[in-house]
Amino acid sequence: MPKNFVPQDQYFKKAKELGYRARSAFKLEEIQKKFRLLKPGSDVLDLGAAPGSWLQYASKIVGQHAKLVGLDLQPIESLGKNIKTFTVDIFSPEAEELIKKYHPETFPIILSDLAPATSGQKELDHLKSVDLNQQVVDLAEKFLSPRGTMVLKIFQGGELNDFVKELKNKFRKVDIYKPKASRSRSFEIYIIAVR
Repeated sequence: MPKNFVPQDQYFKKAKELGYRARSAFKLEEIQKKFRLLKPGSDVLDLGAAPGSWLQYASKIVGQHAKLVGLDLQPIESLGKNIKTFTVDIFSPEAEELIKKYHPETFPIILSDLAPATSGQKELDHLKSVDLNQQVVDLAEKFLSPRGTMVLKIFQGGELNDFVKELKNKFRKVDIYKPKASRSRSFEIYIIAVR
């Protein structure tokens, strides 16, 4: 059996049954059930959107009249008329230009399930994760609506407390949550920040 073999769990099987592209849809489902952040008609910006399961889940809640925009380094196969995806680096100026061009207004919801390519060194991966999230926060300052909500995935580590403190200075409400659908050995957690 390969060293990195992961047995298919209940979420993987459920994703296949329900037509989701990845098991991560259930993490967003749990976040939604607890925090009720997605609302019918709300436009959504999804950063790190490949393969598209968060966009799939979000579109079920927000409906066909909402616009959903997804960005990732990996291409995302078409998901529907109201979902526009771009293959782009979120650190590039082009990312901002594409968002503005397709969606000139701000978004009530920004989602980010971004994760760095992992090295296996926990603290290094954590620092890379903080950098990614810092960029999401920078984009949120431009693209998140005044009373909007942002969801971030971050790897736990030494800089987490400082990062959360920084968010608390910028956002009205900041919660930390670990969905059951996150693998037990994973050191990812989610931050829900409300402007």
